[in-house]
Amino acid sequence: MATPRPNIVFILTDDQGPWAAGCYGNPEIRTPNLDRLAAEGMLFRNFFVATPVCSPSRATFLTGRIPSQHGVHDWIREGNTGPDAAAYLQDEICYTDVLAQHGWTCGISGKWHLGASQIPQHGFQHWYVHQRGGGPYYNAPMIRDGELINEPGYVTDAITDDALQFLDAHAHNEAPFYLSVHYTAPHSPWEHHPPEVVALYDDCPFTSCPQEERHPWATSLTDSCLGNRAMLQGYFAAVTAMDANVGRILDRLDALGIRVNTLVIFASDNGFSCGHHGFWGKGNGTEPRNMYENSIKVPFIIRHPGVIPAGVEQQAIVSAYDFMPTLLDYLGLPLPSERPIVGESVLPAFLGQEHAGREQVVLYDEYGNTRMIRTAEWKYVHRYPDGPHELWDLVNDPDERHNCVDDPAQAARVRELCARMEEWFARYVEPMTDGLHQDVTGLGQLRPVNRPDDADRPAYYR
Repeated sequence: MATPRPNIVFILTDDQGPWAAGCYGNPEIRTPNLDRLAAEGMLFRNFFVATPVCSPSRATFLTGRIPSQHGVHDWIREGNTGPDAAAYLQDEICYTDVLAQHGWTCGISGKWHLGASQIPQHGFQHWYVHQRGGGPYYNAPMIRDGELINEPGYVTDAITDDALQFLDAHAHNEAPFYLSVHYTAPHSPWEHHPPEVVALYDDCPFTSCPQEERHPWATSLTDSCLGNRAMLQGYFAAVTAMDANVGRILDRLDALGIRVNTLVIFASDNGFSCGHHGFWGKGNGTEPRNMYENSIKVPFIIRHPGVIPAGVEQQAIVSAYDFMPTLLDYLGLPLPSERPIVGESVLPAFLGQEHAGREQVVLYDEYGNTRMIRTAEWKYVHRYPDGPHELWDLVNDPDERHNCVDDPAQAARVRELCARMEEWFARYVEPMTDGLHQDVTGLGQLRPVNRPDDADRPAYYR
């Protein structure tokens, strides 16, 4: 246990590449508040999501379970509002359930995108969310007090306004609070952002986003964005406007006098490429779907003064499925045992200590029929039933330019990595929610899997 009952603010962005912050080495993008957060806390260089698309990644953060366990395999296209709304995590235990059971007041401002968006779920008492997974930045479709509304202002500001009201209301309560601030920035659309922020990038050369030759697997998003300077300005502006709002939250924690007793976490739900490798997008930015580093690696920063060392760059390899067990360990709370959880606590890494017990860290990812195993040196990507497969030498080819899966000299390595990957998934996959048996297209999930179509479901699910 790191400290007794701190407040928690978890800021989660949408489609932010690991390169899209100044503190991660990008000299062009303006993120003074993320840079400040990293200077006052710990920046993780090797934090990976469990799937390179939003809804299933968010479900894994919340549950510590992979898509082939919790059953969310793609971004949720249907079942968010109205008579067909479905609670996709209905049968899961989230860390927010545990927090609420142990006295934390839980609130969310921003993106939920896990179904039944009009109904507060999983321990949340305060609930101001998007109706779907996103939408326009002005006149955004939102939900407040269960009612469908359109938010007339800039939605990144509106999410922050709501979050600040929550902080003001709960800062000095006896009970600690947990607040999710889930921005849709920098997700598309990129055409409409505050003009004064867009103008900051009028003269930017965008060398950090090389517009490479079109990837042969690129999808239609690439056709409209590759080489389009306005799209680059919009993406960068979305990040910078979001960063300004992160600064508002950090300033309010200071003004309320609760900075020292508040754990701040910053992450993104998946990475993103803006022309890198010749495509725009994330895991579904190509067909077949991809597991490039820019899709599966995300920024991750934590700050808790006096507990987490300041100004530290953590090199430990961590997965989003480790997040729930680590957070609960940090708080001294029990990890639910009702459902198998694939991750483990990496608390020593959060505290800046050497992480004993994980001599060789291996990561696993999935997105429908595409699965991955990644060590510190190698990445193997397997697409069922018959490929194409990939083997990347991450030491000598960190930009993933030379697929060596067909190199005879690597045949034994391919067999060994594939066998390890298949053994791991066989250990954890739940047959009724196995991603290999779902029609995952990258175009959105239409309904929960493994749910009976009967009248016994709760009203919000029917």
